[in-house]
Amino acid sequence: MDLVIGPLDLSAHVDEALAVQAAAFGLGPDEVAVRRQIVLRHMTHPGARALGATVRGRLVGFVYGMPNDRTHWWSTVVEPYLRAQGTDAWLDDSFVITELHVHPSHQDRGGGRALITTITDAATEPRSILSAIDTESPARGLYRSLGYQDLARRVLFPSAPKPYAVMGATLPLLRRTPGR
Repeated sequence: MDLVIGPLDLSAHVDEALAVQAAAFGLGPDEVAVRRQIVLRHMTHPGARALGATVRGRLVGFVYGMPNDRTHWWSTVVEPYLRAQGTDAWLDDSFVITELHVHPSHQDRGGGRALITTITDAATEPRSILSAIDTESPARGLYRSLGYQDLARRVLFPSAPKPYAVMGATLPLLRRTPGR
């Protein structure tokens, strides 16, 4: 597979990226419309950046994130859960992985690993945080293999049907090969 990782103008390619997210996450048109506005708003935040994974010029995966700010909606939701675990300091001086998605037809080929390690390699913050659905999944396995650890579990986001886990890792991420 000729996977190419590079900068992505997410605002200009939001519909392509959300098509990948919809396929990966099973989103319907109404939820995609809501997420479109969220992505466009996020990309106006200072330090927000995105990378894309393409195969023969077609977007098959993307990641975006930004330096965390405790006033952002995500932080205000997860902060009480982190505080209850004594891990709320992770909200300071961290780079948040806001979204990471790879089209199902291109998963399990290293694209997600390449996207998240490349974007965090450019972070000036000493650590990274993210949230993932709180189930054992290939995504959570990937995050653990990179050094992410659970900071809080059973985190409930408004209107989300499933609980999430908040995970954190010091940067740079671990570089061990899968299976080792």
